[in-house]
Amino acid sequence: MEPIPVIILSGFLGSGKTTLLLRLLQEATRRGLQPAVLMNELGTIDVDGRLVNATLQENQVMEKLLDGCICCSKKSEVLESIEKLLCKQPDVILVELTGVANPEEVVDMLTEPQVKEKVRFHKILTTLDSYYYLEYTSIFEVDRQLVRTVKRQVEVADIIIVNKTEDMKESHKTKLLKTLHKQNDRSPILFTTYSDIDLAPVFETISKREKTEAAKKSPFSIVKPAHKHTHANANMNEGSYSRVQTYTLPVNEPVQPKKVEKLLKSYHPQLLRAKGYLKTADKSGMQLMQYAAKRTEWEPVEDAEECYLVLIGIDLPVDEIRYKWNELSLKATSR
Repeated sequence: MEPIPVIILSGFLGSGKTTLLLRLLQEATRRGLQPAVLMNELGTIDVDGRLVNATLQENQVMEKLLDGCICCSKKSEVLESIEKLLCKQPDVILVELTGVANPEEVVDMLTEPQVKEKVRFHKILTTLDSYYYLEYTSIFEVDRQLVRTVKRQVEVADIIIVNKTEDMKESHKTKLLKTLHKQNDRSPILFTTYSDIDLAPVFETISKREKTEAAKKSPFSIVKPAHKHTHANANMNEGSYSRVQTYTLPVNEPVQPKKVEKLLKSYHPQLLRAKGYLKTADKSGMQLMQYAAKRTEWEPVEDAEECYLVLIGIDLPVDEIRYKWNELSLKATSR
């Protein structure tokens, strides 16, 4: 059998990787392909995976690695996840990395003896936030390792997807293009919103595979081992950023969206990303809240039961944030 192609989704926190993943799954289904997903999240609680779970069809399978960066975990855990996916004989494997991972390290893992004859690297797709990519270098000037990782995600990309381009000024686009061309002058740069691009070039050499009898008798399912691993295993010389911390805030009461947004913005640039499921005080039901680069989005959801908020950042004053968060909760319940 021909090796199964692997597509790697890279890009900094909040740049639109999960939205791109959802579009890739839709396109694969439209083409009659059976995709498998390996999804990695920094926190101990699975937020983005729940969004993907809701869209997976019966013939699609997902493996999730939580509480760490796939590049910093033990190779045996990553390879175990890939081998579980391979047992289902998918037509393509989609790997979504954390926002602080170097995709080259995952490509290197695909050459390990356990899988090198079974998979082949296909493409790296890197997403960017049009508003803040140019600022990352100055924001993280004190930490050169993070700057190198963010730049490397662009340098090794086969396709660069620039998201959040609504209201972009031509002068800003010109400056951004100049920077990106310096970092990568061989790959197409696509300007869009919500990762809405033509995916034909991504799938043009991927075709449906003939399944063995073993695969036909074994139905596809959602695999949820949730191996937990931390950045303690990171090799600081490999290029992945290993000092990003995550913290989960319990949410026991409804919140006021504007006050939540104000609190999150007050910790920029230390707070890189925040996401979670919250009930709002205006009784609009459960909401998926996503924060990145001082922008917040709220989306109604129906299948979420537990409320929580995951924070991802650098040197976050956790005790102070927890105190202010509790104050917000008290004010919301007193109204």
